[in-house]
Amino acid sequence: MPGRRRTPPAPALTAAALAALLLLLSPALAAAAPIRLWHAYRDDEARALDAIVAAFKGAEVELLSLPFDAYASKLQAAIPMGEGPDLFIDAHERLGDYRARKLVAPVGDALEPGGEAVFQGPALAAVRQEGQILGLPISQKCMALYMNTALVSEAPAYLEDIAALAGALPQGVYPLAYEASNAYAHMPILAAFGGTMLDEDDQFGFFGPGPERSLELVRSLIERRIVPDDANGALVTDLYNTGRAAFAISGPWFVGGLKDEAKRRSRVVPLPKVRETGQPMRPFMTVEAVMLSPQGAQRAEVRALARHIAGAAAAATRLEVARTPPVRNDVPVPADDAFIAAFAEQAKVAIPMPTSPAMRSTWEPAARAIRKVLRGDAPPDVALSEAKRRFDDVRRPLPPPASPAPLLLALGALALFFVLRWVFAARSAVRGPTLRRELARSLPAYKYVAHAVVAIGVLVMVPLLIGAATSLFAGSGESLRYVGLANFISILTARGGPLFASGSFYLVLAVTVLWTVVNLFFHLVLGVSLALLLHRPTLRLRAAYRVLLIVPWAVPSYVTALSWKGMFHRQFGAVTGLIEAVNSAFGTNIEPIAWFSSFTTAFTANVATNVWLGFPFMMVVTLGALTAVPEDVLEAAEVDGATRWQRLWNITLPLVRPVLAPAVTLGAIWTFNMFNVVFLVSGGDPDGTTDILVSEAYRWAFTRESQYGYAAAYSVLIFLLLTLATRDWRWRRRTPSSHIPQGGGAADGSTPAPVAATEAV
Repeated sequence: MPGRRRTPPAPALTAAALAALLLLLSPALAAAAPIRLWHAYRDDEARALDAIVAAFKGAEVELLSLPFDAYASKLQAAIPMGEGPDLFIDAHERLGDYRARKLVAPVGDALEPGGEAVFQGPALAAVRQEGQILGLPISQKCMALYMNTALVSEAPAYLEDIAALAGALPQGVYPLAYEASNAYAHMPILAAFGGTMLDEDDQFGFFGPGPERSLELVRSLIERRIVPDDANGALVTDLYNTGRAAFAISGPWFVGGLKDEAKRRSRVVPLPKVRETGQPMRPFMTVEAVMLSPQGAQRAEVRALARHIAGAAAAATRLEVARTPPVRNDVPVPADDAFIAAFAEQAKVAIPMPTSPAMRSTWEPAARAIRKVLRGDAPPDVALSEAKRRFDDVRRPLPPPASPAPLLLALGALALFFVLRWVFAARSAVRGPTLRRELARSLPAYKYVAHAVVAIGVLVMVPLLIGAATSLFAGSGESLRYVGLANFISILTARGGPLFASGSFYLVLAVTVLWTVVNLFFHLVLGVSLALLLHRPTLRLRAAYRVLLIVPWAVPSYVTALSWKGMFHRQFGAVTGLIEAVNSAFGTNIEPIAWFSSFTTAFTANVATNVWLGFPFMMVVTLGALTAVPEDVLEAAEVDGATRWQRLWNITLPLVRPVLAPAVTLGAIWTFNMFNVVFLVSGGDPDGTTDILVSEAYRWAFTRESQYGYAAAYSVLIFLLLTLATRDWRWRRRTPSSHIPQGGGAADGSTPAPVAATEAV
C-alpha cells in the first residue's frame, strides 16, 4: 500500500546478513587459513625443509613440492589468480622477471632486526632490487672443483696444470670432466678472460676478444682429449663415479649422484686460475631465497615463517641435514668439513647471476655458439657475432599498440553472418509451428549431448579461443599490449630478414614437412609390412611377436627419446660401440659418427627415434583392418590364377586403405607436432636446423623472454596449416576414382585381372 515500507523477503535478509558476517570475519578467516609454501627441493634438501617447518610455532603450513622445470610457470599462472603460495623458495636470478609480473613483494619486517649485518654481503645484494629486499637468502650455490684423490693428490693452481696430467693418467681417464657445451658451466673460464654473459646495460656480453679466447681454450682441451666431447651432466657423473675422470667441475648438487665409494675418494677445492690471464675462474653464484607473494606479504604469520626459514636455527639444520653452505655470518662453517669450507671459499669470488629478465635470453644463443665452436662448425668470432644478433633479435622492442576496433568489427560481422545463416537454414527446413514442434521433439536429444558439448567446449574450444586471442597480444605484465596481427606479420616476413634464413618460419616449415613425410613413409612401410607378416596363420608365436612389437609404442615417448639420444652419443653411445665392434672384428677403420654436428645425421637420428615410436600404431591398425578382408574373395582370386602379389595389390590393400586413411591423418598430425623427439634427441642441433614448428613455438614461449603472444601466433599458424591439410585430404577422398585397379593378368598371361574377385569387392 502507498505510504508503507515494504519488508524485504526473508531470503534477501538472510543473504545480506551472511554477506555482512563474512565481511567482518574475513580477516579472521584469512589469519586462520594455512600458510602455503612451495618449493622444488628433493632428497636431503626437502628433508631439511620438512624439519625446519616442523619446528615453526605458528599457523599450519602446507608444503608443496613441484618439478623444477615447471616451477616458474606454475608460479606465474597461480599467483595472479590468488591460488598460489603465500611464500616460495626460488633462485634469485628470477627476481627480475617475478618483479615485472608482480609475483613478489618486499619482505618488510620478515627481515630480522640487524639482518643486513647478519647475512653475507653478496647473498643479500643478490636479492636487492632498486633498494628493496625481495627475498631472504637461505643458501648460495656455485661451482667448484671435485678431485678424485685416487688419481691425483694435489689441488691444481692453474687450469693448465690439469691439462698437463694427460700423459700421466691411466689410459681412458680424462683429466677434467664438465659440461663444456653448457653456457652456465663455461662461465668460470669466460670470467677468467674478463668476459660475462650479460653486461650492466642488459646487452649481450658474450662477445669480443676475451670470450673468443675462452672458446679457443676449451676447444683445444677437447681436441687434446683433456675434456670429453659433448658431455652432459649424466656423463660427467658417470665418468667421475667410475674413476675415468681425475677432476670434475660442478656444484653441491653433484654429490647427490655420486656413489659412496666416489664420495669417499672425493675432495672439493676452489677452481684454479687460468695461466694465460693469471685470473681465477669465477663461476656464477645462485642465491636461493624465501620470497613472499603479494597476498602472503600482507599476513604477519607468513612473514614470521619466512623469518624462521631464514633464521640461524634453520641454517644450522640445512647445514647438518643437507650440507648446504650457510649465508649467515652467525652460523660458522665447521672447521673439519672441507666440503662446506671449499664452497664457502669459492662463493667469495663467485659472481651473482644477474636478475634482469634479459638474462634468460642469453642462454640459448650462447649455448648454440659454444656448440658450433667446439664442433668446428664456425670460428669463435663468427659464432659469437651470430649469437649477439640472435640476442638482439629476441630483445628488440615490442610492436606498437594497435586499435582493437577492426577486430571487433570483423568478429561482429562474422557472428551476424553465422546467426543469419542459421536462421535462414532453419526457416527453409521447417516453417512456423512446425519449427517449434521440431525443436520440442529435439529437446531430449539435446539433453543427451549437452554434457559432451559442454566438455568439448571447456576442454577444447575455450583453450583454442584463448590461444587465438593471446596471439594478438605482445609483452607481459605491465608491458602487455594489443598488437593485432603484428605477431603474424613478423613471423610471415621472417622478422625482416631473408625468408629462408636460419630459424625463419619458412625454413622451419620446410623441415617440418620433410620430417612429417619421411616419418609417415617409414611408419606405413614398416607397419603394413609387419602386419602382413604377423597376419599369416602359419607364423608361430604370433602373439608373442605382436606384444614385443607393440612395446615401443607403449613406452612413454620421452623415455624412448632419451634412450636413443644416449645411443647416438659420439664417444659412449651404443652406435659407437657397434662401430668399434665392427672395426675390431673386420679390421676396418670406421670413424665414430658425430650425429648432431650436421643436419643430415641429426635429422636421421630424429627420424630413427620417431620411426621406432610410430610404426607399431600403423601395424596395429593394419592388423585390425586385415581381419575384415573376406577370405572367400582372396580364395576366389587365387582360383582365378592371381599371384600373391596381385592379391595383395588388387584386393588386400584397396580393402585396407579406407581404414588406413584416418590412421595416416592422425599419424601426420602427431608427427607434425612431435615435440618430444626433436627437443630431447637433437635439441634442434646443429644450430636449430632440425627444429620443427612446435619446438620453435616452445622456444619463443619459454626460452626467449616468455613471448607467449608470439608463440601463440606460431600455434595458430600450425592449427591453420593442419586444418587446411586435412580438409584438402577429405576433398581428395571425395573425388570419384576407382579404388581397385583393373590391370594385370593371370599367372599364365591368358586371363585378365581377377574379374570375379574385383566384382565381389
